[in-house]
Amino acid sequence: MIGKIVKGIAGFYYVHVPHMGIFECKARGIFRKENIKPLIGDNVEIVVLDEENKKGNIETIQKRKNQLDRPMVANIDQAVIVFAVAYPEPNYNLLDRFLVMVEEKGIEAIICFNKTDILTKEQVEMIKAIYEKTGYKVFATSSIEERGIDSLKDALYDKTTVFAGPSGVGKSSILNLIQSEILLETGIVSEKIGRGKHTTRHADLICFHENSYVVDTPGFSSLDIDHLSEEDIKLYFKEFYKYEPYCKFKGCNHLNEPVCGIKDAVKEGDISHSRYTSYKQLIDELKDIRRW
Repeated sequence: MIGKIVKGIAGFYYVHVPHMGIFECKARGIFRKENIKPLIGDNVEIVVLDEENKKGNIETIQKRKNQLDRPMVANIDQAVIVFAVAYPEPNYNLLDRFLVMVEEKGIEAIICFNKTDILTKEQVEMIKAIYEKTGYKVFATSSIEERGIDSLKDALYDKTTVFAGPSGVGKSSILNLIQSEILLETGIVSEKIGRGKHTTRHADLICFHENSYVVDTPGFSSLDIDHLSEEDIKLYFKEFYKYEPYCKFKGCNHLNEPVCGIKDAVKEGDISHSRYTSYKQLIDELKDIRRW
């Protein structure tokens, strides 16, 4: 039978087989010899040893289409990047870092702005507009009022989706509304430091429909980009593609070059000023890293 690893604990792997349930499995010794570690999200073939008690062995691991390192999850179809519109205030540079990470992995990104009950509709629309220009799907939700959850849930069916974002933005609260299999611990935002405490310690896949999986991840306050080159960064700002043909120089870095389609688009308001600011900040950080 073919299933998906949804949890791993102390050498045991829990494999969800659609319409059959979850089987507790051990991995064959050959995986250890070949230095292959099964990951959450792996699609695997299992041999059933005890059907009544749902126990088996993992025989083969199917080829992974992608793999995330933080968290260690394989075969992700899309990522929902959750930020709050307030409390804590959205850090757009951090959001853009998440988008760069997801774009680099070739994973489709969805943006979710939560806690919309705190602001007016007009204020929320202004925040959404920044990223709607990029072509990303943008959802506005309120886990308190359970608003916008059904629309977000519709985008998750028949996909394996990782939820990511900083602590305190409401990822676990949203996931508790999307699925009822596991009640995830939720936290509160610290009055003193203005950000949330980590409530999710590890990554498990949660099946909320036969072929639909979600995974919550520990909140991040920063993401390393030092493995990327300065030339890489522009590849992961997807709204740049449309305007690059208007750059005078091939290989334009959109910084100090004259006649730059990207800079013109920023002036015209076709590219968000905050996105372009994030782009320049990421470039500057990489330059500083290279100096050291």
